[in-house]
Amino acid sequence: MKNKLWILLLVTLSIAFTVQLNGQDDEPQPKDTQWFSGMPNYTIYEAQDIEFDSYNFWNGKNCTTVEGRKFRRVYNLKEDAQKASVIQITRNYSNAITSMGGTIIFNGEPQDADCAEFNGLNIVVGKAVKGSDELWVEIATLGGDDYYMTIILKELMKQDVTASSMFEALNRDGHIALYINFDTGKSLIRDDSKPIIDQIVQMMKSNPDLKIGVEGHTDNVGTPSSNKTLSDARAKSVVSAIVAQGINADRLSPVGFGQDKPVADNNTEEGRAKNRRVELVKK
Repeated sequence: MKNKLWILLLVTLSIAFTVQLNGQDDEPQPKDTQWFSGMPNYTIYEAQDIEFDSYNFWNGKNCTTVEGRKFRRVYNLKEDAQKASVIQITRNYSNAITSMGGTIIFNGEPQDADCAEFNGLNIVVGKAVKGSDELWVEIATLGGDDYYMTIILKELMKQDVTASSMFEALNRDGHIALYINFDTGKSLIRDDSKPIIDQIVQMMKSNPDLKIGVEGHTDNVGTPSSNKTLSDARAKSVVSAIVAQGINADRLSPVGFGQDKPVADNNTEEGRAKNRRVELVKK
């Protein structure tokens, strides 16, 4: 009787273990990013895709902080596989970056770079621009056994504003800063910022006596005169988009100030991003 019970118990445990293994096989496996694949003989140990984050990229003198969609992959050498040398890994990804039209910003071992995550390790930092997309890449190698890939697809943080919150801010502060995205060096409003325009229109329709100034501002990249021209064109572009939805143009006053009224430090990427804005001012 005892032997039969032991056999039954072993069979039950065996079935449970098999079910557990099958369940593990059904779990989705981490994948490479759409831009770069892993080296031969390496497998993805960890994968993270974050909707919005920032990362410090070492440029040889200091760090450039880039914000946007973050992709992190950690690659481990497969068991009993031949590992690649540090130079093979760094050169492979350097070639991949340049082949997509990018440039290598740094290749080496940063020292006393407290802002860099992998201070003292071999890293490659590159940047590639395709259309309106700007991609930043860092490869950090741990002696060839493992390496880290960090990618930021640069994006401005999406601003969630409503007609009521804008009207409340105008009444409270007299102005509100909006981060409306334009194509680089142009005044065309990008599709991802059109919901902000819709909310401005709704606010104007709900408050028919409201009149506002639309002020364009830039960072200090470029010349003062070109930035003044660009900011003026962007302010007028916002006004045109609002008028196109039925708001009387007499209620809107566009003006561009260029780089003359910064609200943050133009010496950092984060500061420049804050300075590139459109402000609504209550009249």
